[in-house]
Amino acid sequence: MSAASPVRFRDPRSTEYDFLDSILVHCPRCDRLARVRRQPHAEERPLFAPRRLVCRSCGLMRAWTGRGIGLWAGSRGPAEDPYLRARLWLQRETRHGWLWAYDLGHLDLIRRYVDAGLRERADWYDTGQKMTLVARLPTWIKSAKHRDEVLRTVDRIRASVLTPG
Repeated sequence: MSAASPVRFRDPRSTEYDFLDSILVHCPRCDRLARVRRQPHAEERPLFAPRRLVCRSCGLMRAWTGRGIGLWAGSRGPAEDPYLRARLWLQRETRHGWLWAYDLGHLDLIRRYVDAGLRERADWYDTGQKMTLVARLPTWIKSAKHRDEVLRTVDRIRASVLTPG
């Protein structure tokens, strides 16, 4: 653990749903960095608000106005965004499984959790509500013996945004 790393991590009670407004993906046309964003809409349930994939490299735009989504479960294969099924940009395979995130905020949350020496669960963890994002991370990511490998992988994933392609 580095000297600048946080000593304590307190679960902010975030879920996957908190990171679905702007998802970094591979453009289906040119394979460069693109973004799937939630569009302003009067929809009462933001999870089902229209989405639009936009690639600044080739100009591709695709819209999603469906009613069903499929959240990615697990780390056994490459992850996709739940709306347009584009391959996530922020992912990398390790010898234990795939590490992935929807956006840089999601990736930062994983990094802060893994880097922490003391990890505190949400106050209500023992009441049966165990569906926070960090509570659902695969065991190999949570394991202290994999900490250095996971942190290196997170850093490589973050660097891919700065030097895409």
